Amino acid sequence: MLVTLAGGVGAARLLSGLVQVVDPADITAVVNTADDLVLHGLHISPDLDTVTYTLAGLDNKETGWGLAGETWHVMERLEALGGEHWFRLGDRDLATHLYRTQRLSEGATLSEVTAEVAARLGVGVRLLPMTDDPVRTRLTLAEDASDGQEVSFQHYFVRLAHSVPVRSLRFEGAEAAGPAPGVLDAIESAAQVICCPSNPLVSIGPLLAVPGVRPALEARREDVVAISPIVAGTALKGPADRLLAELGHESSVVGVARLYVDWAGTLVIDEADAALADEVARTGMRCLVTPTVMGTPERAAALAKVVIDAPR
Repeated sequence: MLVTLAGGVGAARLLSGLVQVVDPADITAVVNTADDLVLHGLHISPDLDTVTYTLAGLDNKETGWGLAGETWHVMERLEALGGEHWFRLGDRDLATHLYRTQRLSEGATLSEVTAEVAARLGVGVRLLPMTDDPVRTRLTLAEDASDGQEVSFQHYFVRLAHSVPVRSLRFEGAEAAGPAPGVLDAIESAAQVICCPSNPLVSIGPLLAVPGVRPALEARREDVVAISPIVAGTALKGPADRLLAELGHESSVVGVARLYVDWAGTLVIDEADAALADEVARTGMRCLVTPTVMGTPERAAALAKVVIDAPR
């Protein structure tokens, strides 16, 4: 069995490659839920939904989030009424959030609801939220940007279009949270653990903050292969490069290696960073150089195969 540590778009793309070369039933994805929010009274799980929709073949490939062929009548009407509309929810996407919220109100756990939605959409990969408990990413913005205001991840990422510098971040509720059922067992029994090319700080960071997850990974370090989301010093999507720099890390594959070295034995980097392979190795990680930009399904599958075959 393979276990993946997953954020949103980058993880969804790698998983779409993995299912081309491995039986989906042999893959477990542990997905970040610290981006979750309650809006309009609905529980929204952006990373879980992005991964689910992608594996179901329903994703909007232009935006990287949401459903293909979406309509926006509810949002348009909400805007006309003067309601909050900065976080766009498509008409079909709303059905997922309505179902999740209903089931949670009935006493179901997030793990149970995630499994139900995945099964009904025909997703063969086992999807696990990192925790069934509320954990939320909170970012303190730089004082010259907004007087040091602390905001939720979605406020920063969507409402502010991640355009303001960040001074610090924390994972509210993480210390009191427990791993979702099956998470630690999956890590401990996996043939290989793959850290997807997700944001190291706000996608992978929350998973590591859940008690028990980091020690479980450290115990399997030689079998953990991570893929850098940074290519030639920049993030292909999102603010990972800027967040790394703003929070005191090097925005490079070497910076990623320094963050991951305690619990991952191998770092996969793109050919554009081949000159930094020796420096990555000096951090204490094995370094594997290969094309990592997944612009097509074929490239995603090729990367997946390289990662699975990575020497350990």
